Amino acid sequence: MRILVSGASIAGPVLAYWLTRHGFDVTVVERAPALRKTGGHAVDLFRPAMDITERMGVLPRVEARATGTTRMTVHREGAHRPIRVDLAKVFQATSDRHVEVMRDDLSEIYYDAGREDVEYLFGDSITALSPDGEVTFEHARPRRFDVVVGADGLHSNVRRLVFGEEAGLTTFIGAYLAVLSLPDTLGLDGEAVTHLGAGRTASLYSARHMSDARAVFLFRRAEQLDYHPRDVPRQKELLREAFAGMHPQVDAWLAGLEGTGPFYFDSITQLGMDTWSRGRVTLVGDAGYCPGPAVGGSTSLAVLGAYVLAGELAAANGDHERAFAAYEREMGELVRRSRAFATGAARGLIPASRAGVWALARVGQLVSALPAGVTRAIAKLNTGGVRMHDAMRVKDYAVQAAV
Repeated sequence: MRILVSGASIAGPVLAYWLTRHGFDVTVVERAPALRKTGGHAVDLFRPAMDITERMGVLPRVEARATGTTRMTVHREGAHRPIRVDLAKVFQATSDRHVEVMRDDLSEIYYDAGREDVEYLFGDSITALSPDGEVTFEHARPRRFDVVVGADGLHSNVRRLVFGEEAGLTTFIGAYLAVLSLPDTLGLDGEAVTHLGAGRTASLYSARHMSDARAVFLFRRAEQLDYHPRDVPRQKELLREAFAGMHPQVDAWLAGLEGTGPFYFDSITQLGMDTWSRGRVTLVGDAGYCPGPAVGGSTSLAVLGAYVLAGELAAANGDHERAFAAYEREMGELVRRSRAFATGAARGLIPASRAGVWALARVGQLVSALPAGVTRAIAKLNTGGVRMHDAMRVKDYAVQAAV
């Protein structure tokens, strides 16, 4: 059985790995000419994704590439004294098994895990899909596949071809995210520096194996901003406006916008699809159920979704209709809970008022001051909140040759 996967970031390589372990013939098409090395930002793997990563045999590599960020210095806008936060305790409160890793590193590790058994078509993309599985590419000759999977992110090309434009499928949840690569002029060593203000927050962090740093900006807006997705100068202008006058240190970070280094800017948008399968095509990860970048645990959800989809296709002996229905049943409630969590997290991580800024900083102080066991015990009482991702369960699928 031949399966085409579009996208070679996180969900795509994980899906390809498990599909080949179940005996399927897999091709992955990726628009970029090689694995993306765009500067990336840190992502979180929680217990379910950690368990799956361990089953893939690459957990030691992932842990070796952990950012190692364990402390945070928080400067509240208008306050004179910074606050110290023990991030190790914060992470322990939210998850019993967790790692923070740079997205580009994670993508490479997952790709390496299965590349010997997978055909990768870099520098190409899908231009048309027919109901019988005929796929037209931008460069390669047309081919027929039994199943096509879109693992190509929030702005999925496969989703657009099958379900239509994004407008009726996405919901803006009130915030924007930007990431900028900068020199590590602060000599960060396991520490993040954050400036927190009403409606906006800016942070600088690095990783123990990196020579540079990442500046991450989050800011609130009631309405979506007017810009074209490819108009980078306009995006940089909007970012400068959002953080004007926050702090001289933030101004210095923003000065990096004058360079030509990697830069990312996008709205924090949630997909609200009730079903993400149609005919021979299904979606996985952000392409099908992005809860919101940076606020909804989307990376862990993508890893889990890829693993479940491969397992259900194997359990159904390649019957895609039966497999897609089972896949959506397995993931449906988790997706809905992730959406609700992300909406609340977007509000909580970017407080709208000075009182909210003070409260968020105090929570960080409290968690840092209490014994780790106490905060972990309290957090475990709220599996629908900060412990939601750890509460997700990983189903066992027998690895067997598929039809």
